[in-house]
Amino acid sequence: MNYKVESIVSNGKKKLILFAILWLVIIVLGVAPFSAAITEASQGAAFNMEIFFEKLGLYISSPFSSFGVVFSSTYIGTFGKGILYFTIFFVIAAAIGLVKSAPKNEYTDIEHGSSGWAEGGEQYKVLSKKNGIILAEDNYLPLNKMGNINVLVVGRIRIW
Repeated sequence: MNYKVESIVSNGKKKLILFAILWLVIIVLGVAPFSAAITEASQGAAFNMEIFFEKLGLYISSPFSSFGVVFSSTYIGTFGKGILYFTIFFVIAAAIGLVKSAPKNEYTDIEHGSSGWAEGGEQYKVLSKKNGIILAEDNYLPLNKMGNINVLVVGRIRIW
């Protein structure tokens, strides 16, 4: 289980930076226009859908003007609630994404089938460095070895 947490932490740093940038962009381009349009549509006795859609279209087409508007005293409450609700949703979605991106087992992203299984020349107790049946770069199965020297070759022959 520890490998999952380590992988989430190591890979999550890059993703958290992307999540933060995406959060900021959505706040400026989405939440601010939406909050400003809601506030202006609810100025009267009841919520006016016509004013809402008119102002939403106006503020979405020029999002930085709505971002300046939402910091006035009339709009700040709606904008704060919008940020709060969106941030809660966004954090839950980001947490689910990070958990789903955790490796399925501890061997995820590790190369399989290489000669990296031996360290410091251990493989040459069994294998030869110079001659025999080629297994990998600088790894040969010697033909004069006592015992079983059967080799299973997995792969394909490429014929052009």
